[in-house]
Amino acid sequence: MNTIHVDVVSAEESIFTGEARFVALPGEVGELGIYPRHTPLITRIKPGSVRIEMPDGGEEFVFVAGGILEVQPHCVTVLSDTAIRGKDLDEEKANAAKAAAEEALKNAKSELDLAKAQSELAVMAAQIAALRKFRQKK
Repeated sequence: MNTIHVDVVSAEESIFTGEARFVALPGEVGELGIYPRHTPLITRIKPGSVRIEMPDGGEEFVFVAGGILEVQPHCVTVLSDTAIRGKDLDEEKANAAKAAAEEALKNAKSELDLAKAQSELAVMAAQIAALRKFRQKK
């Protein structure tokens, strides 16, 4: 069976290391799908779900808050400041963080405050969407 090695790494730890049949993740201009022997590629990724299809047919989900993707013919590396395993996502915390970001957006006093709040809101919305997608697959 054809597989590709996948590493998903956050600033704190290695989140996933293993073989996969297919990897899907949110690229900067749309969804990317990666099979073994993919053409080499380096690109930025947006906040969202990394879906890893395992050789046995199972799936792993990891939420990333953006980052960098490197693809080589036999290896995929996802580097992200923040990465959370699908099973570890907490909807209550994500909703609270989203509400805080919405409040910060309302109270932004400068362009920098506005940009920070918009970025945080986008990440939290993506995390909640990833959580819902993960729960649907279970």
